[in-house]
Amino acid sequence: MRNMPAAVTAALTCLLAGAALSGCGDGGTEDRSAEELLDDANDTMRALKSVTVDVSSTATKGGTVTTRLVTDLDKRCRARTSWSEGGTLEQIRIGGTDYVRPDRAYLRRWNGDTDVDTEQKLWIKSPVEAGQDGDKGLTSCERTFDSFGTATKGRPTRVEGKEAVALTVTDEADKGGTYTFYVATQGKPYLLKTVYKGGDFHTTTSFGDFDETLDVRAPKPDEVLDADDLDR
Repeated sequence: MRNMPAAVTAALTCLLAGAALSGCGDGGTEDRSAEELLDDANDTMRALKSVTVDVSSTATKGGTVTTRLVTDLDKRCRARTSWSEGGTLEQIRIGGTDYVRPDRAYLRRWNGDTDVDTEQKLWIKSPVEAGQDGDKGLTSCERTFDSFGTATKGRPTRVEGKEAVALTVTDEADKGGTYTFYVATQGKPYLLKTVYKGGDFHTTTSFGDFDETLDVRAPKPDEVLDADDLDR
């Protein structure tokens, strides 16, 4: 055993430690291209039944928008979006129905409603098609995990204590921006974080709570006001 070749020792180490060790065997990140690693991460993310997404986007001219989204990546999710200039919007989406609850600052900012003196306690119910995702803070439950552009593999790093590899992506369609994808290198190749840096804004998106139990429910009936009743 004292004269065991180094290659055999390394192989035994991988077997004893388990296949999850980065760099062990043919599936290690050292042997794979940036494109392959990114494709694996996207495949893993698309297969999830639930995930928590935290987004922080700051404009170069000032102002930050933050969103926390808990979603099944389909039609059931809960989101909370806040603006640094003021305003918070809570949203629950179940199937084809949205429940939204804006705070006072939001109503003043987006609706120009200066007569609102108290915080909104009721949820407003409306069909999903009545709004537009991205409009005034509305969030979609879906997330597109697709590869694009040209990927370059960076150095190993850590994200929230988890071992990862950084993959930098540039795209001809966005000449002024760069994306950095941080992919887990132990266990499943989850996408842990993405960082976008462009001319107009910088955005950091973090992912966690992979396949955790999803607890997204509609508000109680006595807490809901139908949007149709507001127009009468």
